[in-house]
Amino acid sequence: MMEATITAHDLSVAYDDVLVLDKLNVAIPKGKITMIIGTNGCGKSTLLKTIARILKPKQGEIVINGENIKSQAPKAIAQKMAVLPQSPVVPPGLLVKELVAYGRFPYQTLFAGMSEHDLEMIQWALTATGMSEFAERSVDQLSGGQRQRAWIAMALAQETEILVLDEPTTYLDMAHQLEVLTLLQRLNREQQRTIVIVLHELNNATKFADHIIGLKAGKQVFAGKPLDVITPENLQQLYGIQAKLQLDESGTYPICVDFSLATEE
Repeated sequence: MMEATITAHDLSVAYDDVLVLDKLNVAIPKGKITMIIGTNGCGKSTLLKTIARILKPKQGEIVINGENIKSQAPKAIAQKMAVLPQSPVVPPGLLVKELVAYGRFPYQTLFAGMSEHDLEMIQWALTATGMSEFAERSVDQLSGGQRQRAWIAMALAQETEILVLDEPTTYLDMAHQLEVLTLLQRLNREQQRTIVIVLHELNNATKFADHIIGLKAGKQVFAGKPLDVITPENLQQLYGIQAKLQLDESGTYPICVDFSLATEE
């Protein structure tokens, strides 16, 4: 039986009167990498924003480690879960070490400076992401891959068991996409962190996910291991494509090698 870290029960979320999530039920397995895939506008980012309490649901609930997030203080949630939004923006001239230090805010008390542990966590996060050599550099001078690693370092400095990332590889070239996803996979494997990622690139999702959730029109279409759920039938239902799949050389995950628009029967 899968142990879930985050669960959503009958979750409905709307922008004004437009329903985006419709009585959605999902479960995020503990200590695994979960990828959320689907077309634009299907509700992927909305789900993450609701988990992060940026959006308030019309109905339903979200539970983290058995406790409803409504009953938890924002600071308490920030000590359990770090959330990286899509294309985050930093003030001009902000240094990498200053950005990473923001991750310690959930542990700060009024008038208290950085503790020794705070400084240790900042240095550890810089080292874990390979960003120590860039600590004194301005974030806006970094390459796309380096910038994403700096944001991930900030999330790591937050010292949480859960990392939630909304399209962390958007606008990155293939090498930098792999760099970011390999880093996240290593953090998951070495520290058993629960990592939730909204991703557009299907083959990256199947390569790096332990668990994949397919969303369509605010509802879960499928959920499970990539080998079990990434099938031509499911991809046709999710994206409206006819996909040709084959296994990677190790036989552990499917790869979409070609696709075309599905024709109506």
